[in-house]
Amino acid sequence: MRPISAELLQKYNVPAPRYTSYPTVPFWEINLESNQWISLVKKAYHEFGDQEGITLYIHLPYCESLCTYCGCNKRITKNHAVEMPYITAVMKEWQTYLDILPEKPKLAGIHLGGGTPTFFSPESLREMLVFINESTEVLPEAEFSFEGHPNNTTREHLQTLFDLGFRRVSYGVQDFDLAVQKAIHRIQPLEKVKQACDMAREIGYESVNFDLIYGLPHQTLETMEETFREVGNLRPDRIAFYSYAHLPSAFPSQKSFEKFLPKESEKRYLYEKGKELLNQMGYLEIGMDHFALPGDALYVAKIEKSLHRNFMGYTTSPSKILLGLGNSSISDVHYAYGQNTKEIDLYKEQMGLGYLALSKSHGQTEEDIQIKKLILELICNQKTTWNLCFYTLLGKDIWEKLKEFQFEGLIQFDTSGMEILEEGIPFIRNICMVFDKRMKTRNEKKFTFSKAI
Repeated sequence: MRPISAELLQKYNVPAPRYTSYPTVPFWEINLESNQWISLVKKAYHEFGDQEGITLYIHLPYCESLCTYCGCNKRITKNHAVEMPYITAVMKEWQTYLDILPEKPKLAGIHLGGGTPTFFSPESLREMLVFINESTEVLPEAEFSFEGHPNNTTREHLQTLFDLGFRRVSYGVQDFDLAVQKAIHRIQPLEKVKQACDMAREIGYESVNFDLIYGLPHQTLETMEETFREVGNLRPDRIAFYSYAHLPSAFPSQKSFEKFLPKESEKRYLYEKGKELLNQMGYLEIGMDHFALPGDALYVAKIEKSLHRNFMGYTTSPSKILLGLGNSSISDVHYAYGQNTKEIDLYKEQMGLGYLALSKSHGQTEEDIQIKKLILELICNQKTTWNLCFYTLLGKDIWEKLKEFQFEGLIQFDTSGMEILEEGIPFIRNICMVFDKRMKTRNEKKFTFSKAI
């Protein structure tokens, strides 16, 4: 792939959604009562649950220290007395769904995210997960995964979760350079990361994944090369190579290193260098920000065109039902989206009273579902098809924008569909925005998105 020209970089490096949903959260309409949400959960399970099962995302929000680059919903504390009251609230929330779903619903997967899931003790995690496992029929192909901090993921954590069915762990590495780590308040020695990887593999985990970030303060091509040299030695099965999202208006702690951030063109070179190094090490690009070794399930799904994307990113799970448990968690039940209240204490109070914790929701229209399918196909497969009637309904403004992308060598399209060319992959978020009718009907400048490239 040829380097991105400065003109295209300047033109398209604008705020854009990451399209883990359509519509994206800022453009949801708060239009569902609790009884309507329950009805749509039941409808989705009746149509898809028996065959595909459901996937659970469990948000565990506590961290012992603040990583200043982080945009996740979290609470900083060293008080571990918060663990069991929160775990109890999550179990109560799951019980509300058990009361809605058929007896022993089928479970396609669990992902523990945060925050820092390994903030919680193995005993606390075991109590929650045993309750979930015993109340469901765990499908043979179910995928259980969790996010671990290399500094506090113990052998007991790994063994406990392995015994409960977990086979994939993702470590937030970000960067190995000490100056970068100090700036983002995420100091974790290489030895800690190596130890965490070795323990997981010794226990029997089938997949060890790294999260890496480009565009952080003090990063250079030289420090990037050193980080990737160490990554190559550790050989994770998958790598998420994310663009740092600088949003100081939303996350004030990011102002502390603002003057040390690489410029736009430098940031892009960091990505291109990182991708080049990953390719040299044998990693193959799966999609936006994601790479995997040949033979990894994510790569196989890419080749077989069964890759899926949801609020957790790219996944091999076919499940159309994702239920989010915990504060700020997001659910996708195909016909609707819902997000829990973000405030931890309010979430626990709602669970104690037996209420659903939804703070916002969105009922999908037929057009929403159609556009969601199109955007997912572009993000997962870089191509989509449509019939002549749909193409006609796209309208002149979309045709003109597609013609512009085609002239720039980013896509090919006609009356039967479109394909994103290799040169267009860096601009995939910009291309998806063309079809975002919800964004066009409202003033997107009121909302905060990270930059596209």
